Amino acid sequence: MNDIAPIHPGEHLAEFLEEFQISQYRLAREINVPPRRVNEIIHGKRGISADTALRLGCFFGTTPEFWMNLQSHFTLESERERLASDLSQIHSVHTISALAMR
Repeated sequence: MNDIAPIHPGEHLAEFLEEFQISQYRLAREINVPPRRVNEIIHGKRGISADTALRLGCFFGTTPEFWMNLQSHFTLESERERLASDLSQIHSVHTISALAMR
């Protein structure tokens, strides 16, 4: 298990805003979303949807997949931590097959 907490995509978005010296409000206006959406993403209270990924991709000149991958990675790692105990109890099909052949 990793001791480092997964990084929410909002932290990456905050870095982009800082790098380009753009306010949350300005970003929201430019990508035509409510300012609250941007604020909630940055504060880790909301994930990045496909809609938002497409808009951020257009605005920052990245791919929407970049933003979706950040969200997907965060979601998977958060769940991996939450389910660690349960996941450790699951035997792979390869283990079960090997045991059955004995």
